[in-house]
Amino acid sequence: MDRRRFLGMAATGVASAAGMTALSGCGSGPGSGDVTLKLVAADYGNPGANNSSKIYWRKLADAFTRKHPEISVDVTVYSWNDIGKKLGDMVDSGNPPDIAQVDSYASWAAEGKLYKVSELLPIPDQAEFLVSLAEAGEVQRVQYGLPFVTSTRVLMYNKDLFAKAGLDPDKPPESWEALKSAARKLKQAGVEIPYGLPLGPEEAQGEALMWCLGNGGSYVDSVGNYTLNSPENIETMEWLRDNLVVPGYTEPDPQRVDRQQLFEAFSAGKVGVLNGHPTLVQQADKKGLAYGTGKLPGRDGPADGTLGVGDWMMAFKKNDHREACGKFLSFVYEEKNHYAFASRYGLLPVTTSASERMRKDKKHKKLWPFLDQLAGAEFYPVGKVSWTGTNAALKKSVGKAAMKGGDPKAVLTALQRKAEAAEKAES
Repeated sequence: MDRRRFLGMAATGVASAAGMTALSGCGSGPGSGDVTLKLVAADYGNPGANNSSKIYWRKLADAFTRKHPEISVDVTVYSWNDIGKKLGDMVDSGNPPDIAQVDSYASWAAEGKLYKVSELLPIPDQAEFLVSLAEAGEVQRVQYGLPFVTSTRVLMYNKDLFAKAGLDPDKPPESWEALKSAARKLKQAGVEIPYGLPLGPEEAQGEALMWCLGNGGSYVDSVGNYTLNSPENIETMEWLRDNLVVPGYTEPDPQRVDRQQLFEAFSAGKVGVLNGHPTLVQQADKKGLAYGTGKLPGRDGPADGTLGVGDWMMAFKKNDHREACGKFLSFVYEEKNHYAFASRYGLLPVTTSASERMRKDKKHKKLWPFLDQLAGAEFYPVGKVSWTGTNAALKKSVGKAAMKGGDPKAVLTALQRKAEAAEKAES
């Protein structure tokens, strides 16, 4: 399961992949309209249940058509398991929707199939997007992807287990050495998993990047060149291997363990510390767990940034509905409409006005630590067409770098060569 799945599970925490089928319905509203826009979107809830995203989109489409009777919106909602293939098949067959909401956009932008954001939204609407997210929507410095919802990561720890281990339950570790010391004490106190290190294929690339950020590393440099085997990244994986994995301060075989497994173990009181996101807050709250949050630890103190992840909206040129698409997208990102979706699923808004509203909404106080990290969050280089293959390769093998007997330099250099080859092939 990759980053799109955590968003897909945000409404339920553990939405089952089995039985998730496509939902479709027409949000036609009053009047037939002169233009019918086709919208394909992902379901962040349970298909067929009262938290399905289909309900949100149909209501929004009806409200939009009441405001713009010349435009109707036909809505189709697919599960996260299905939407990638369904949408890809539509585009490949020459029949893309007018608007799509999914987890990637770069390949279609590179093929010239998408409108630029500047062709869709007026400048005040464009300016509403948080800067880091707008930049993450760019291909060759031109924005094609409109951020839809986002999330960041923070350190989460079990306060009861900290107290049991003689640690201050109100003081999370802020450096790698402090984390190592805490993990050692948690292990001595009999905690099953002192530090949860999910380097399995679900989201190994995310966990690895969070650690690299704490050492001044990243996956790309300031101009977008891959830096997977930078000295900082190699040093990071060596430290993980020698200071957490080899001493047994993590779960056995982290390269085989997925994030959701550790989230469930954390919620069950079996994990001392891990990197979490809003879905874990929901899960832990349901279990009545006493937990705290903090910034990600860095090599010598709190990390300067954290991982940000997001999903995207885009508009296809095929049907020549640019003006109608722009009107609908402006409506989607109106504060009340955008906030309604983010609030419904416990995710972070992508516009300034909606973010400020969440900051004032005490109902979402537990999301404030994640919101605090958004401005400095680093996003995957989703604007690179080569990222899709690079991401898959990272998920498959980056965890091997931190295992007992692993060779970080060799693993990361092999990944770097694959990424560079993919980048060359695309260009």
